[in-house]
Amino acid sequence: MAETDAISAPKTGSKQALISLSDKKDLALVGNGLQELGFTIVSTGGTASALERAGVAVTKVEQLTHFPEMLDGRVKTLHPNIHGGILARRDQKHHIDALSTHGIGTFDVVVVNLYPFYDKVTSTGGIEFEDGIENIDIGGPAMIRAAAKNHKDVLVVVDTEDYPALLEYLKGNQDDHFRLKLAWKAFQHVASYDSAVSEWLWKQSVGDKFPPSLTVPLSLKSSLRYGENPHQKAAFYVDKRLAEVNAGGIATAIQHHGKEMSYNNYLDADAAWNCVCEFRNPTCVVVKHTNPCGVASRDDILEAYRLAVKADPVSAFGGIVAFNVEVDEVLAKEIREFRSPTDGETRMFYEIVVAPSYTEKGLEILRGKSKTLRILEAKKNEAGKLSLRQVGGGWLAQDSDDLTPRDIKFDAVSEKTPQDGELRDAEFAWLCVKHVKSNAIVIAKDNCMLGMGSGQPNRVESLRIAMRKAGADVKGAALASDAFFPFAWKDAVEEACESGIGVIAEPGGSIRDQDAIDCCNKYGVSLLFTNVRHFRH
Repeated sequence: MAETDAISAPKTGSKQALISLSDKKDLALVGNGLQELGFTIVSTGGTASALERAGVAVTKVEQLTHFPEMLDGRVKTLHPNIHGGILARRDQKHHIDALSTHGIGTFDVVVVNLYPFYDKVTSTGGIEFEDGIENIDIGGPAMIRAAAKNHKDVLVVVDTEDYPALLEYLKGNQDDHFRLKLAWKAFQHVASYDSAVSEWLWKQSVGDKFPPSLTVPLSLKSSLRYGENPHQKAAFYVDKRLAEVNAGGIATAIQHHGKEMSYNNYLDADAAWNCVCEFRNPTCVVVKHTNPCGVASRDDILEAYRLAVKADPVSAFGGIVAFNVEVDEVLAKEIREFRSPTDGETRMFYEIVVAPSYTEKGLEILRGKSKTLRILEAKKNEAGKLSLRQVGGGWLAQDSDDLTPRDIKFDAVSEKTPQDGELRDAEFAWLCVKHVKSNAIVIAKDNCMLGMGSGQPNRVESLRIAMRKAGADVKGAALASDAFFPFAWKDAVEEACESGIGVIAEPGGSIRDQDAIDCCNKYGVSLLFTNVRHFRH
């Protein structure tokens, strides 16, 4: 006992480092480095064994606590001889006196990371509830929080990437803010860990999508050149909620080539990707300022690409092109060489190409189009995600809008019922219009967008924009509206009918629905009610 007492009460001026790791990456580096700097290494269980194998002399925690690990390892470091040595303030005499009275030595460095709860509960095949509970770390967060609170006297490290900086700091390469940075990272690390545990337990017990309290852990992916405008600073964060693991989306896309992504690039790429993934057949979507300005589906993806650009070649120039099929050599050549339909000469320029995959040759060809072209490989967003949006002082949360034509019924309320081809056109237009900013109108035919009007304060102006873009092709085409028409006569519905539209799809629900029905009956146009609104702000 005399020997262990001597260990638990180090001589004045001796330095101790506590190391307890689940992730043992670079353990030998930090262990040997601290030992070479004169630190006595105190450690637990598997970490102690790994250090000894690396040639590091180790004092085991139980030699300080005089208690073995107990309760299947649940209790190792939860002891005054550990936490007293971490939390004691060196500038408070009564703290030091208390340590001396009880034979407790101080810790100058605490290196801890936590049980891999996040990885365990998101692993393929899932995890049994009891296994999840056993992977909730208790002692680790307690030590991290204690050391971070007392960062003036204790250096706390939770990230293996900080080992070299820690050793440099201890060698005398001082950074006035280093201790504070480590403390911030420690508390952030524990907060993210706790948010994962909380999210998992909520899902296990209640499962409601809208809990009374919600924490969204975000991890910085990149600093951006600027925000929406050059005078705004910006950064991009990845959502680290458990629900987002392997759930797809632009945030986790692989960038194969091109300039770094900008704030607006992320918004536009997200809009294009979300839209193109809605379609089952080979499809190309062209987006400008988050609005799809061209959409086409064809068995031949080359034809789909050409038609999507043709829908609005002026807007397509400098836009984002998205595909829901692999980009191979042939498609890549078409993207690289395609000339603008406006003059037949100008080679089309794009900010981004996004697709689920690329062949090696296809990727090589696209890289040759432009040094700046951003080439993204993305995974489809899973359905059922929680959609979050910030307002001043708060957040709005809602289910993602995942409905497709297969999920709803297109009810014919007019005297004329649509032919099969007209119904397919209406379904295609309806699927496009849900991705257009309100007030939104889309005109489409033969699985191709002919024109769209977006973001106007009134629906009539959106209709007129869409019809102007569609031109003569409007005859016999389908029109979809994201919301009901508040007026029909001498308004949007009658203008559409007079232009030669063959079928109109809208949610219905207006007090003047009968006017819309009567107007369509007068002009021999099919009117379909979907009973589903698609506002997009």
